[in-house]
Amino acid sequence: MKLGFNITAIALLCGLLFLSCGRHSYNVPNQFTEVDSVAPLYPDYTDIVVPPNIAPLNFALLTGEATEVVAEFQGSREGRLVAGGGKDLKVDIDSTEWRTLLTQNRGTDIQVAVYALLGNGWVKFKPHTLTVAEEEIDPYLSYRLIEPGYELYRQVGLYQRNLTNFDERPIYENNRVFEDKHNHCVNCHNYQNYSARNMLFHVRANHGGTVIVRDGQARKVQIKGDSILTAGVYPSWHPTLPLVAFSTNKTGQAFHLYHSEKIEVQDQASDLLLYDADRNEVSLILNDSTEYETFPCWSPDGRWLYYCTALEPEIPDGTIVPDSMKASQRVVFFERFYYDIRRLPYDPKAKRFGPSELVVDCAGRERSASFPRVSPDGRYLLYAEGYYGQFHIWHNSSDLYVKDLQTDSIYALAEANSRKADSYHTWSSNGRWIVFASRRMDGNYSRAFITYFDRDGQAHKAFCMPQRDPEHNILLLKSYNVPELTRDAVSISEKDLRQCIYETEGELAKFKPRRQ
Repeated sequence: MKLGFNITAIALLCGLLFLSCGRHSYNVPNQFTEVDSVAPLYPDYTDIVVPPNIAPLNFALLTGEATEVVAEFQGSREGRLVAGGGKDLKVDIDSTEWRTLLTQNRGTDIQVAVYALLGNGWVKFKPHTLTVAEEEIDPYLSYRLIEPGYELYRQVGLYQRNLTNFDERPIYENNRVFEDKHNHCVNCHNYQNYSARNMLFHVRANHGGTVIVRDGQARKVQIKGDSILTAGVYPSWHPTLPLVAFSTNKTGQAFHLYHSEKIEVQDQASDLLLYDADRNEVSLILNDSTEYETFPCWSPDGRWLYYCTALEPEIPDGTIVPDSMKASQRVVFFERFYYDIRRLPYDPKAKRFGPSELVVDCAGRERSASFPRVSPDGRYLLYAEGYYGQFHIWHNSSDLYVKDLQTDSIYALAEANSRKADSYHTWSSNGRWIVFASRRMDGNYSRAFITYFDRDGQAHKAFCMPQRDPEHNILLLKSYNVPELTRDAVSISEKDLRQCIYETEGELAKFKPRRQ
């Protein structure tokens, strides 16, 4: 009995110590001086529209003179939340209280007042607004984390983040340290119809192949052959059929000495492929030797295949190109490489594509498009547009554009765009949210940004994916690459994927000649 009493006492003492070391309680100051400026926050979470299921928007106050910060969140309908931070000026929001506040104020506003303790007392910044949308965002976001300069395939991985909290899990990571025999890259993860039930990604270099996961089972295939330029590259799952459209690209990099954007990625040749996952068959869709076809994307009804295409850059009048340079014409005149967006009709019963038609004429405006994506309702075509080329993650001119396929109007998503590269993007399954990669924070690293796309076809101010520690995006020396939203989580284990990659050579896909 005495021993039991001691155990109980120890447990009680530990509980009290845990509570004493838990979250610090902050109070709104009674006396303060109001200032006519909005609080400088990192990341900038002022006056934005947020999903009702988003993780807490923890932030840091960028005021070096302050020694304490308090934030008061007041719901327009009901609810109140107070959070704060000490000398590090990081506001840590209780997740349970945050979730309750968003639920209570779904479809309305939350007013945020930020207070800072300075040497001469508290100041209150001009309040800002968080508008809580009615529509949720798909809870899972997948991405690749990669160093901006990737001379070695070292510490590259695919990860999945739960946007409703801060949980992140690796889908697959390559070798943690560089070992030549294990050296490989992973890229181009893609899902069928916003579900992780069917997914794929590529493995390059050692243990190479395309890993295809269907109903929790992984297999590796080799999509290559004498009639195909290279292996499959940029993928797009058909929304309902076991078909994947791939581009196949011979890609090279050019490094500039004097240009402000040091790397240019170009295709030396590119075609479009169709892969049948049931039959393990691959066939050509387009292989015009005079065009560069890339970035295929199915429409939500599966009856159109959108893609980007370009012709060889035109040589300016009066320009003399030495014979020694003609082979690298596309490199010399890289700024005259313009990609349009076209589409092919597809008959799923006959399994035939129809004639191509122009959707967005960028070349006529001396502009260039990449990454076409159609909204789930089929109305809006979202794409990145820049001055030239197709690898827009390196181009500061790259912005997000949409074409309204009902009215044919084309416009930039001005509220979401920035002066730095805004490129790869994904729709939420309800069409109300767009997640994209942007280098706006520092110009070097791509971060995942979220924007609300309203029913009038307009984007709102974009905000950075929230992190538990606001400094995460300063300390993480990797870029978020190819963000993809899904309604469910990846269920296959990293162990099973590693076994598939390391222990199987991959079945060679059968080439099926195209019917005339």
